[in-house]
Amino acid sequence: MKDNDFKNITTVQLLSNLYLIKAITIALICVITVLLSITIYGMATKEENGTFVALFVVGISGSASLPLLFINIKKIKAELKSRK
Repeated sequence: MKDNDFKNITTVQLLSNLYLIKAITIALICVITVLLSITIYGMATKEENGTFVALFVVGISGSASLPLLFINIKKIKAELKSRK
């Protein structure tokens, strides 16, 4: 979203978006943690590492979206704070 879009959204919608982004962030962190844990365990104990290396790359690349989610959370909180 653009910075200007937050000014055009109502407070209720901002709170709804904030809740949704937080839920998505928590779910993504949990899934990435489980995925990376399984792949690290698999790489350490199994002889065939091809599948686990590929899953490890998927987990690392999935975590690249987390900073964007945190930035949006910060922007929404700043907009809510400016409205009070």
